[in-house]
Amino acid sequence: MIPGFENTHLYNFHEMGHASMSPLHMMAEAGKIFYRNPLLPFNYTPAGRQAAAASELIERLTRSYGKPDFGIVETQVNGKPVAVKEKVVDVRPFCRLLHFERDTKVKNPKLLIVAPMSGHHATLLRGTVEAMLPFADVYITDWIDAREVPIFQGKFDLEDYITYVMDYSRMLGPVHLMAVCQPSVPVFATAALMNANKDPLSPLSMTLIGGPIDTREAPTKVNVSAKEHPGVWFEARLITRVPFNYPGFSRRVYPGFIQLMSFISMNLERHVDSHLQFFQHLVQGDGESADTHKKFYDEYLSVIDLPAEFYLQTLDVVFQRHLLPKGEMTYKGQKVDPKAINKTAMLCLEGEFDDISGVGQTRAAMGLTKGLPASKKKYHMEPKVGHYGIFNGRKFRQNVVPIIVDFMKEHGK
Repeated sequence: MIPGFENTHLYNFHEMGHASMSPLHMMAEAGKIFYRNPLLPFNYTPAGRQAAAASELIERLTRSYGKPDFGIVETQVNGKPVAVKEKVVDVRPFCRLLHFERDTKVKNPKLLIVAPMSGHHATLLRGTVEAMLPFADVYITDWIDAREVPIFQGKFDLEDYITYVMDYSRMLGPVHLMAVCQPSVPVFATAALMNANKDPLSPLSMTLIGGPIDTREAPTKVNVSAKEHPGVWFEARLITRVPFNYPGFSRRVYPGFIQLMSFISMNLERHVDSHLQFFQHLVQGDGESADTHKKFYDEYLSVIDLPAEFYLQTLDVVFQRHLLPKGEMTYKGQKVDPKAINKTAMLCLEGEFDDISGVGQTRAAMGLTKGLPASKKKYHMEPKVGHYGIFNGRKFRQNVVPIIVDFMKEHGK
């Protein structure tokens, strides 16, 4: 066994398994075309529709999902249609900073949406971006799949994540920050450090959405599983090396496919039911419902690998030792002091049925920021929504977005 390549088999087994599905995938793809041919009478029968639905279901289950596009080309500003152009404004080894440039002279506050580096692409927040575009000049962190980053580009850990957020805050500043789930901790740390250092470009506000500020509050299955074993256990079983057929060959990563399997296993019954309903929608010709399913799973099943050092450090600092709420977190030797936040306003948002970040984990930030006046802090729990509903969907657009927009307006100077 070659030193340093001891865990490559995890990735190899995954790739072999996927390759073994190729014949079935091709047959299903051919079946989709055959059973939808309008010239064949059989395809208009119940059996024909079932065969077409089965072919499409199997084709999707055996497909390799690539990175989706944001595909946002238009928004509404003050009730008028406005063209949107996606631009890359900064490129670093592990991130691209994207700007959704609106073709309008209307001046709205700058908003940097910090996407989670948790196994999915930033496009998981497409609905978040679309909902905020009418009211803000939106930027987003588009994290790069670690398997695509050559090893000579160096490491990327939680401290590097904070550095990126801090640099982007200064580049765009003064700016409003929005953290969705996992980045709530590095965004909070960024505000604490910049406030402590009296940085003139400290964020104007930060909106923390369903984030693990203190996972000792209302622990979920995710939080419990993170504490069942020491970090070395996770490192030995979940960290692998990128195989030779990717640019990041030999980089240590936490593969996206393992993260995806973990999420699916937590809600296996729900995912099975969803695919059975998808089959029925196809048979019944309910194209709208089928398209909704496809849009969600095109995104959900598209995953990225995380740098091993980032995953392990986040696991240790956030989920196992809870260093931030204890006041023991550090950044390059400097203490991350929540009480130092006295300038950056803070909005905490939670969903009543969140099974990823339990109710109270984000709200914990309210008690930690003792140096921030009550007038600069706000908390809202959206009833009857889960983790994804607090940053996406109808209730987010109707109930949550107005709160965020009003908060940014109130603390825009």
